[in-house]
Amino acid sequence: MIKNDIVQAIEKKTGYSRVKTLEMVELILGMMKEALANNEKIEIRGFASFKVVPKKSGFGRDIRRKKQIKIKGGQRIKFRPGQDLKKL
Repeated sequence: MIKNDIVQAIEKKTGYSRVKTLEMVELILGMMKEALANNEKIEIRGFASFKVVPKKSGFGRDIRRKKQIKIKGGQRIKFRPGQDLKKL
């Protein structure tokens, strides 16, 4: 399912125009992006939670050059499904 499918499904169920529905979906996703960019946790009960966690730096292997390379640490987003989603 892609964003367009979500917009179409909401449009059918609510009867709102496509433009209005797309604005709502964009607003929700934008708010989620902003919260994660500010290292805030997002929790949607019954569905999932998202949070930013640190990623360790380490070493990897460059197969072509047969060298060990350093991989920078950083951040990643952790997705954790809620109970209702796990049951499905």
